Amino acid sequence: MRASPTQALTWPLCLILAALVGGCASDGGPAGHTGLIEDVRAAAASAPSMAIGRSAAGNYLAGRQAAKERDFGAASDLLGRALEGTPSDEELLQRTFLAKLSEGQIAESTVLARRIVGKDTVAPLASLVLIVEAVKTGDYETASRQLEKFPDRGFSGFMKPLLSAWVEAGRGRADAAFAALEPLRRQSGLRVLYELHAALIADVVGRQEAAADHYKRAAEAAPRATLRVVDGLGRHLERAGEAAKAKALYDTYIGENPDSIVLEPALARIAAGTRPELLAANPAEGVSEALFDIASTMTRDNSAQIALIYGQLAIHLRPEFDLAQMLVAGILESMDRYGEAIDIYAALPSKSPLRFSARLRIAGNLEALKRDADAIVLLRQLSQEDPSRPEAFVSLGDLYRGNKQFPLAVAAYDQALKVIAPIEQRHWTIFYSRGIALERSQQWERAERDFQRALELNPEQPYVLNYLGYSWVDQGLNLDKARKMIERAVELRPNDGYIVDSLGWVLYRLRDFAGAVEKLERAVELRPQDPTINDHLGDAYWRVGRYSEARFQWQRALVLQPEPEMVSAIEAKLQRGLGDTPARGKDS
Repeated sequence: MRASPTQALTWPLCLILAALVGGCASDGGPAGHTGLIEDVRAAAASAPSMAIGRSAAGNYLAGRQAAKERDFGAASDLLGRALEGTPSDEELLQRTFLAKLSEGQIAESTVLARRIVGKDTVAPLASLVLIVEAVKTGDYETASRQLEKFPDRGFSGFMKPLLSAWVEAGRGRADAAFAALEPLRRQSGLRVLYELHAALIADVVGRQEAAADHYKRAAEAAPRATLRVVDGLGRHLERAGEAAKAKALYDTYIGENPDSIVLEPALARIAAGTRPELLAANPAEGVSEALFDIASTMTRDNSAQIALIYGQLAIHLRPEFDLAQMLVAGILESMDRYGEAIDIYAALPSKSPLRFSARLRIAGNLEALKRDADAIVLLRQLSQEDPSRPEAFVSLGDLYRGNKQFPLAVAAYDQALKVIAPIEQRHWTIFYSRGIALERSQQWERAERDFQRALELNPEQPYVLNYLGYSWVDQGLNLDKARKMIERAVELRPNDGYIVDSLGWVLYRLRDFAGAVEKLERAVELRPQDPTINDHLGDAYWRVGRYSEARFQWQRALVLQPEPEMVSAIEAKLQRGLGDTPARGKDS
C-alpha cells in the first residue's frame, strides 16, 4: 500500500535541541513581526482557560489534571487559587511551584521557592530558582551561600559545578571558579561541557591563553563540530585578531551543516570588521548558557518537564537567548502545547538568525491546531520574503499535499527544487513528496521519475521502495522488480503495516493467493483500522475460497470509511464477489 498524502516525510527542520552536543540549526531569513503572527499571539493570549472555581478541592483536582495534560498555565492558575485556601499544604505548594516554574512565571516561582526552602533547605529546584535569582541581581554572596546547601546528586550534580564556577567568577575568584568545575572534567561524557565552560569563564576573566586551550580541547572532545563550541571559539579568535582562522572555522561548520545559517551574522561581522561580544559576557549569561546546555541534553532523556524548566530559567537570565527560546518552544510543541509554542516562537528577537526557522515552526503549529489557512498565508509570506530559501516552499507543498491539493503541492515543490543547488542525498525527501503529489495528480511519468531520482539519492529508503513498487503493482507493471523492491522494504521496516500490505498485494497480483493471505493478515494485525488493507485481505480470502471471511473484511472496510472512489467497488464485491480475474486494487 502506498503512503497516504500525510504519511510522506517532511522537510527536516532542526529545532535546536542539542546545540551543545551536535546537530544542525536550520534558520535565518528576513526579520520583523508580521501581522498574522501578532494575530496568532493575540489569539493565544485570549484563548479560554480552564475555569477557576470556588472550591479549593475542586481547583486542586482540576489543577492536577491540567498539569497531567501539561497545560501548565491552567495548572498554575488553578493550583495557585487552591493554595490560597490551604497555604500550609506542602504537597500543594510543591505542585503549584512546579506548574508556575514550567509556565515561566519565575517571579511568582521565586516567592514560592523561598517558602519551600524555608521548610526544606536542600529542595533542589527551589534552591536553583533562588540561586538563579541571586545571580540575575548580581548578589553572588547570597548565591554562594545558597550553593552550600545545594545537593550534588542527579541533575543537581551536573548543575552544581557549573553554578559554583560562575558564581565564583562573579565574586572575582577566578582560580576558585576553575576549581569548582573540576568534578565535570572527571565525569564520563561531560568533557565537552567542562571544556566549554572553562573556556567561557577564561574569556570573561581575561585569561586568553587558557580560553584558547579550553576551546581547542572542547572541539577535540566533541564527536563532531558543535555550534556552541564553534561559536565561542570563533568569537575568541575574532577578538584575538585572528579573523581569518575564525572564518575558516565558521565555513567548515557551515559546510558540514549546509542548512544552518546561524553563523551568517558572524561571517557578516568579519566582513564588516566589527568586534564580537563574548558568547557569555558575564556570570548571568554563563549560568543561562549552563542551564541551556543541560536542558538540551535532558530533552533526549525523557525529562521534558525538567528540560522545560531549565530552559525557562535560561530565558529568565537572558531574555533574548534565541537558542533557549527555540528549545523551550520545541519542548512545548512536543507536549502538544501548540498555542504556547507559537507564542515563544513569535517572541524571538527580530535580529535573530533563527527568526525564519521560528516562523516556519509557527506555520507547523498552526497546522497542528487545524488552522491550515493561516499556515498557508504565513508560508506564502515567507516564500515571498526570501524566495532563495527552499524550506517555506517545501512546507507549503507538504501542507497542500496533506490537504489533497496535489497540483498546488507540485507547484510548491517545483519552486523548492529550483532554488536548491546542488542536489544532495538529503534532498531525496522532496523528490519523494513531489512524486506522491504527481502520482495523485495523475502525472505518472513525472512521478515515476521523481521516485527513481529519490532512490538514486537514497537507494535503501523503504518508503520510496514501497511507494514505487506498489504503484507498479497497481498498474500491472514490472511485477517481479516491484516484488523485490517491496520485499526489501519489508526487511527494512518489518512492522510497517502499509509496507507489509504492499508485499501481500504484489503476491496477490502474481496470483500467489495463499502467500497474499499470509502477508495481508499480518498487515491487518499491524494496521487494523485501515480500510484499504482490510479490502485487500477480503480479496485474498475470496481467491482462496474463504468467502464468508472475505465478505466480513469488505464490510469492515466500508465501516472504516474508505476513500469515496472505493465505496462502489467494495459494495459491488459484497453483492457479486469476484470474477475469475484478480480484482484491481484501489489505493487509499
